[in-house]
Amino acid sequence: MKSFSQLIAEKAKNITELMPWDLEVKLNSDSPPMLLDIREQYEFDVMHIADSLLVPRGILETACDYDYDETIPQLAAAREREIVIICRSGNRSVMAADTMQTMGYQKISSLKTGLRGWNDYDQPLINNENEAVNPDDAEEFLRTDLRDDQKAPK
Repeated sequence: MKSFSQLIAEKAKNITELMPWDLEVKLNSDSPPMLLDIREQYEFDVMHIADSLLVPRGILETACDYDYDETIPQLAAAREREIVIICRSGNRSVMAADTMQTMGYQKISSLKTGLRGWNDYDQPLINNENEAVNPDDAEEFLRTDLRDDQKAPK
């Protein structure tokens, strides 16, 4: 049996991970990558990187392929396009990158540290109304806040 952390570490060996400063450079280039945010709708509405495409992790596989209700043609046609996958902390994006590579996507990477690291690197985030998100508010929203019953028994 593997823990989630072990599974992430195993899958991360097979994918490319970018740090926030690497993504900043790519976004300022002549051919910026597609940004694929795989968080849930409510997370995306509160904050995201401008020009990100939202595809929640739960429908990723069918959004990436044709002939499904969830198909997103722009994504299904992007198997040769550079795509950076984004989540809150960089874990879900590792799993998504591994899956998309298996599905034939050739230029996939994961934002290591996710939006937390992006915010820590003082990069801009916007809400669903295209308004700038205060970095302190973003930090508060993105932090982990476990209840006692969510913590591993000692």
